[in-house]
Amino acid sequence: MECYACRNEERFETLPPRERVAADASWRVVHGFNSALPGWLVLLPRRHVTSIAELTAAEAATLGTWQVRLSRALRVVTGCVKTYVMQFSEHEGFAHLHFHIVPRPADLPAEHRGPRVFHYLTTGEPLSEQRRDEIALAVRATLG
Repeated sequence: MECYACRNEERFETLPPRERVAADASWRVVHGFNSALPGWLVLLPRRHVTSIAELTAAEAATLGTWQVRLSRALRVVTGCVKTYVMQFSEHEGFAHLHFHIVPRPADLPAEHRGPRVFHYLTTGEPLSEQRRDEIALAVRATLG
């Protein structure tokens, strides 16, 4: 099976801001490509793994730090009241381990809260590439 994340990692230096919001030696951050919710970020290891149990000690040591930094940046950029952090990695072609870091705005309808936030990946008009790039650059600037 072809891995979407690995294919993009191979061309990392040429990716637009939405596909390389931030990165270090272990992790890369992207803006979700089919999200109708601004700021839907995805944190993924830069090497191919399919399970948390496969992370190296170095990768595991920085995972929580990335999740907190991204949550704080999303609060600044989107004004969200909290973030959801989710990991499933089950969709065909997307088994590469990844964490959804999703802003939860104060006015998010109750019927789309919690795991039902995935509504924004399946319904509605996805954000344009330009808008995702704008958000990516704002998050990058906030991260410092």
